[in-house]
Amino acid sequence: MLSRAFTKPKRNPRYEDCSNWSGTILEYDEESLVGFVDNLPLTFCGENESQLSLREVLRASVGVMGESRLGMTEKVVLLEGKVYAAKRFRIVSVGRREFNRRVERFAEVSQKCRNLVPPTAFIYAKRIKFVLCDYYPMGSLADLLTGGRENGHTALDWNQRYMIALFTARAIAFVHAQYPPYEKRMQMNVHGNVKASNIMVNVDFTACLSDYGFIQLADLEEAPDTWQKKRPHPPDCSYSNKISQACDMYNFGVVLLDMLGGPGFTGCITQKKEKIKEALSWILPYSVKMHHCPYPSKAIPPSG
Repeated sequence: MLSRAFTKPKRNPRYEDCSNWSGTILEYDEESLVGFVDNLPLTFCGENESQLSLREVLRASVGVMGESRLGMTEKVVLLEGKVYAAKRFRIVSVGRREFNRRVERFAEVSQKCRNLVPPTAFIYAKRIKFVLCDYYPMGSLADLLTGGRENGHTALDWNQRYMIALFTARAIAFVHAQYPPYEKRMQMNVHGNVKASNIMVNVDFTACLSDYGFIQLADLEEAPDTWQKKRPHPPDCSYSNKISQACDMYNFGVVLLDMLGGPGFTGCITQKKEKIKEALSWILPYSVKMHHCPYPSKAIPPSG
């Protein structure tokens, strides 16, 4: 999968009618050979002394898990059984040294909060740039909601949805509390990419928010709509891509609406996106710190 990033993509006839077509890993030429790629080592974050090479990751990629305007996420299964999620960027917006510095700094902050998914390792090669993170077998909130709706049943009850929302809110509150807010051309107190597909769910239905700071590593690019057509949760266009705390809160609101009533509910706010974000930017300075809340005493079966 990832190894195909080293060859020029070819158009697939299925996508000839798509005006915003862009090459994905699945459409890359099959003739690529890993042997022609320098076996560069990955850089591990923090005090992790593990060793892993680019070639090992390329050979271990087994399938695409998701796709967004930032890039593509793939499942990587190493020979010893360790599983990672590889987040490959389409267009990196900074140079090698700045990319490395930013990933390591975002990882350092993420490791201090158990509700954030910290980067484990990364690489900046000539023709491929990606970050490795922990793999969550339960998948994301978007996966769970989508799976239930496609099969006509409720994947999550209200207690579970409440817990996921609570832990996500704690992750956002932790990020927004970072001080100083700016650090060497980096905005540390904004997540920048809050959405259902970035909320990873544990087996006990606690949740962790991934992709903290990643929007400050790469440019956004229109992704093929073929993936989103298969996923009946709010598409990327429902979320705001601006780097601000108000937009983080707006996107969290989109997630809550999706949890409460499904994709149809999100349409009621997307038409007034800018007005809502303006109101949030006025309210945020007066917000109070979050505190722990117990489980709700009664659980009413959700509708979707």
